[in-house]
Amino acid sequence: MTLPQIDHTHDAALKSWVPSADNHPEFPIQNLPFGVFSPQARAARIGVAIGDYVVDLAALRDILPEAASEALVQPNLNALFALPAQDRRALRLRLSELLSDDTLSGAVVPALYPQAEVTLHLPARIGDYTDFYVGIHHATNVGKLFRPDNPLLPNYKYVPIGYHGRASSVRPSGEPVVRPRGQRKAPDADAPVFEPSARLDYELELGIWVAQGNALGTTIPIGQASEHIAGISLLNDWSARDVQAWEYQPLGPFLAKNFHTTVSPWVVTTEALAPYRIAQPPRPEGDPAPLPYLLDVQDQAQGALSLTLSVWFSSAKMREEGRAPLRLSEGPASNMYWTLAQIVAHHASNGCNLNPGDLLGSGTISGPTPESYGSLLEITEGGKRPFTLPTGETRSFLQNGDEISITASAHAPGRASIGFGECRAVILATPA
Repeated sequence: MTLPQIDHTHDAALKSWVPSADNHPEFPIQNLPFGVFSPQARAARIGVAIGDYVVDLAALRDILPEAASEALVQPNLNALFALPAQDRRALRLRLSELLSDDTLSGAVVPALYPQAEVTLHLPARIGDYTDFYVGIHHATNVGKLFRPDNPLLPNYKYVPIGYHGRASSVRPSGEPVVRPRGQRKAPDADAPVFEPSARLDYELELGIWVAQGNALGTTIPIGQASEHIAGISLLNDWSARDVQAWEYQPLGPFLAKNFHTTVSPWVVTTEALAPYRIAQPPRPEGDPAPLPYLLDVQDQAQGALSLTLSVWFSSAKMREEGRAPLRLSEGPASNMYWTLAQIVAHHASNGCNLNPGDLLGSGTISGPTPESYGSLLEITEGGKRPFTLPTGETRSFLQNGDEISITASAHAPGRASIGFGECRAVILATPA
């Protein structure tokens, strides 16, 4: 497997001349994530986050690598994702040089915009969206609610389970979620009703952006899969649990999942994440080894990421009273049973063609203990154990006016920490 190498762009001592960049909690010069923004109602364009600013890359195309020139004037990241990996790495090297060498600042300053003054958009034109289920603790916790004696189905430890989501309803951080209507049936009812969901939930996930794709009928070998990943964002797979419980048999999630998915707008690149790769946790004794098409020695040695994921909650009343958000959970991204490369390799293993800009969700990433659970379904044990807010309110599932924010940081000894920006949305009432 070919993985991006650690180089001088990752040096913790590297400084930038951009105000606020040095020691920035999310976007120091060691990060340089890509996104799509529009300044003051102008057309959408590609940018890179640095400190509290965003750099307009189209404005700098004449001093950036020629191989990326055409991709940088597009209104989304699809063409950039489609570039060969070496061209994306060359662009990163040049951007790091421009943003660290103050003798070059004169050419870049006119292309800087304060992030607070721009609008951020979806990073890519999403052709397809697939959501996986690789958080084994989440799968176990949810399984116990329905099958206490047999929480994991027999295929779980052999197959990276996924389902086809809805690309049209993926939205960037900050866009509100309208509470969906749906069929739901109470256990003691004779028939379902069609009403607004009463058990609205969030799911803590990573979003994986596909780089180069594969032709229909071909595969992506596990040893090459990392080269087909452009980067990752944070993702919230909003879920109507009452609708889901009624509709999911026999074909799985449908309307309970496709009404809204939130992603953070910055794509932290595979190259930026090179210092934060760690070994995939060993499988418990007795678990089967991955089948050969999903097994790569280097992927097992470096296929996981050292990320800390956090979920924050605030109610409308908490915000009115000026209270800080409540942290609902926190845990490592290494609680994934399958690696990112295994997800990509499996998706293409039957000849399914992936395309640049396709989005893959990891599935809910939960830890083994309540403080690291990635959904309210787990935290409240299906609504049986509501929790109390600082205002005295209680919650089993999300109410109108509630806001969920997901954050993450990558960390490694001797390295600068980098972040992902927010993945945030507030719940609105169902329209009359």
